Amino acid sequence: MVEFSLDLNEDQIQIQKWVHEFAESVIRPVAHEWDEREETPWPVIQEAAKVGLYSFDFLASCFADPTGLQMPVVMEEMTWGDAGIALAIFGSTLAVAGIFTNGTPEQQGEFIPQCFGTPDDVKIAAFGVSEPDAGSDVSSLKSRAVYDEAKDEWVLNGTKTWITNGGIANTHVLVMSVAPELGSRGQASFVVPEGTPGISQGQKFKKMGIRASHTAEVVLEDCRVPSRCLLGGKEKLDERLARVREGKKSSTQAAMATFEASRPLVGAQAVGIARAAYEYSLEYAKERKQFNRAIIENQAIAFKLADMKTQIDAARLLVWRAAWMARNGRRFESGEGSMSKLFAGETAVRVTEEAIQILGGYGYVREYPVERWHRDSKIFTIFEGTSEIQRLVISRAISGLHIN
Repeated sequence: MVEFSLDLNEDQIQIQKWVHEFAESVIRPVAHEWDEREETPWPVIQEAAKVGLYSFDFLASCFADPTGLQMPVVMEEMTWGDAGIALAIFGSTLAVAGIFTNGTPEQQGEFIPQCFGTPDDVKIAAFGVSEPDAGSDVSSLKSRAVYDEAKDEWVLNGTKTWITNGGIANTHVLVMSVAPELGSRGQASFVVPEGTPGISQGQKFKKMGIRASHTAEVVLEDCRVPSRCLLGGKEKLDERLARVREGKKSSTQAAMATFEASRPLVGAQAVGIARAAYEYSLEYAKERKQFNRAIIENQAIAFKLADMKTQIDAARLLVWRAAWMARNGRRFESGEGSMSKLFAGETAVRVTEEAIQILGGYGYVREYPVERWHRDSKIFTIFEGTSEIQRLVISRAISGLHIN
């Protein structure tokens, strides 16, 4: 186990600088344009692939970092550039996490590279759990996967919603109900490879924020996938379902395993947005003069900035602790992963709102980026587990009780 440290090593610092330069020189100059267009920024994704930022090798090297801090550092710098574009570039990561946490080594080797493609032929991936009637309550999924023993295939039917890259992804990783009577314990994850008939895009959502990130429904109509696309394999699934039916404790649920792995990374993204807003409003407060002095010389403004900085640093510390714990096999005894996502997400909302207040009228217009950062920040209290769900996870962990 690697000891926890707040000092990044030389390799981490170099990658941090490299990613920050990409965010500053490639992402920020076009962030407003792609937010207005509400389209997937393919040229930026392709540029990220060209320089090696969007690739399986880069992601693998980040997750292999024994401190667990490399990926949060990368995510913070990318969303400092722009959250929507960062999610467009790294939206595939959640699908990769789904394959990595639930798949066999053979499945990981086959499917994860397909989520990225090559610099000359870029691919993207999507991970889907939520449904029209099942958001926070993942136990009520209605989408079904039924095994066809004669053909050794699974037949998928249903509709997924709020899916990043949904419908336009080359590879989809979807959590489906295989034994509805068992609720969330009767679910499994499936890979739907590129070109599979029966999968299509439904409604594309027009969103308040992260507009450069594609969000849509995924519709499954008698979508058939080979048995090897069931992550973990059928034998393991059958054993797990048998244990549940016997009343024994089952292993981690498919959706929850993926979310637990990703929550600190979502928190890191929120930190990046908050930091962008803080830095921008700090410089503005130094330059903006009212009543013959810079507005930062007024306690009302200076104290806002002091609170913003304090909250950002506290959020980053929670994120780094959770990421280190996850990488080094430390259990989240008190819901530490949820703590990081909860606090960082709510910090992003507070800090970006204060940034608007500091800029006044300028903060409210689109010519200045703080209004976009505020719109982008709100999703971090909603997706991959709302703030209320994070509090539920934490309260159950610290109490040992099944709080509803």
